Formats: sequence, structure tokens, C-alpha cells
Amino acid sequence: MRISSRPARRLRLANEGGLSLFFVGTGSAFTKTLNQTNAVIIKGDTHLVIDFGTRCSQALHQLGVGVPELQNFLVTHSHADHIGGLEEVMLVGRYISPGKPNMVINRDYEDILWEQSLRGGTAASEGIDLGFSDFWNVIRPKRLRHYPRETWEANVDGINVKMPRTKHIPDSADSWKDSFWSCGVIIDDRILYTSDTRFDPDLLMDFDDKFGFEAIFHDCQLFTAGVHASIDELSELPAEIKSRMVLMHYGDNWREFRSIARRAGFHSWARQGHYYHFG
Repeated sequence: MRISSRPARRLRLANEGGLSLFFVGTGSAFTKTLNQTNAVIIKGDTHLVIDFGTRCSQALHQLGVGVPELQNFLVTHSHADHIGGLEEVMLVGRYISPGKPNMVINRDYEDILWEQSLRGGTAASEGIDLGFSDFWNVIRPKRLRHYPRETWEANVDGINVKMPRTKHIPDSADSWKDSFWSCGVIIDDRILYTSDTRFDPDLLMDFDDKFGFEAIFHDCQLFTAGVHASIDELSELPAEIKSRMVLMHYGDNWREFRSIARRAGFHSWARQGHYYHFG
């Protein structure tokens, strides 16, 4: 893994063919000095946006990228810092710069996302009852068998993604099976991007045993409570796992925890505006 030496002034949605991950933001839902944790996978001429929160279009605008340039999306769950900008994407694609973007989404989550989050601001836009497929081209993933937990797979041109279910909300859920729909993203069988998740060692151990990840980008809350893995909980993991773990989705006060993270043996903190290159 090679990390760009300085923040990008402009985001480029294509590269020479290697796998890259770009962090539009690295902050939690409530940060004010950081953008929300949304990211872009880039490989050759293909890109895939992971989540699109309320401030994502503005953050991308500052990087020289407009909403009409974004072609492929994957949503991990329904909190506003991960889906709050999707209505803009939908309306821009239908009325301003016509052309439906693509979304990787299974049938179950499509129904949830549409009925509970997106329908209210879009379905009645034309005086007829529009639906999800009026705004999106759907890339339908397939359910993988014989995996440690429910996992879905899709290919977006040359980018392979697998989406294992995660344990995020509510805080009373005993496992991913009892949780509201959410997923992580395994990228080209090389990288695990957890998105938001509670502390779930089985997610890490089971899938790392299967794939031997080069890097694990993990949700990290700076206190222990609620629906995110905390830095104290993550510190309990085996050293070999932590040595490949990059912490993301953290609070504005993350600098106060740098010495704790260093002593615990984590690889690093995710860097907003930086590319992570994997060759």
C-alpha cells in the first residue's frame, strides 16, 4: 500500500490501471472539521463511489468533480452521512444532466432505501409515481454461498466488490442477523472497507482468513458506546490484524488519540483527500 504524500487538489476518476482508494472524507457523522467518510474506488477508467453523504457533493466540487461525472455508486447503509446526497444525484441525473447513474444494490436493500429514505423527495417529481429504476440503472449483485455470513458480489467493469453484512444498528443487536441492513465492502479480494460497524471480531477474522487482506479500513469511534467500534475495543485485536488496520470515521478530536493508536499498533489514521494505491 502506497499513500499519496499530500492531499489532492483535484480528484481524478481514472488512473493507469492499478487499484486506488480515495478518501473524500474520514470523519464521523457529526464532525465539523472533516468531511464525512465517503470514498471512491478507482481502477483504470472505472470508478465506484462508496456512499454519498449530505456534504459529499460539496466536498467533490472542491476537488473539481461534479455530480454528473459520477457514474457508479454503492451504498453501505441508510444513515444521512452515507446517503444524504443521493437525492441530488438522482435529480441531477434526471433533470439537469440527463443520464441515469449505476448503483450496486440488492433487491432487499433497494426496497428499504427507496421506501424509507429516497421516495419522499423524488417519487412525485413529475406528477406520476416514479420508482427507483427511473433514477438508477441497477447492478444487481448475486448472493454468495458458503460464506461466513450473508455476502453479495458484483462486478463494476474491472472492479470486483463483495458485500458482507455488518452489525451496526441497533446497539441491542446480538449479531449482523439481528441488525438493520448494512454492509462492508471487500475490494478485489484485497481490501476490507468495513464502513460503519460495531465491534465484530468475527467479521475481521473470518474474512481475513479467507482473503488475507492487504489493508483493513475500519470504523473507529473515540469512545466506547453506541453503534460504532471504539478505539479501545479495536485495541484488543491481534497485533497482526492491527498492523494492517487504517482507522476511519473518527471524530474531530482524533489527534488527542494518536499516541493511543500508536501504542496499540494500528497502521495509521485514514487521510482525508489522499489516494491509497495498491498497484
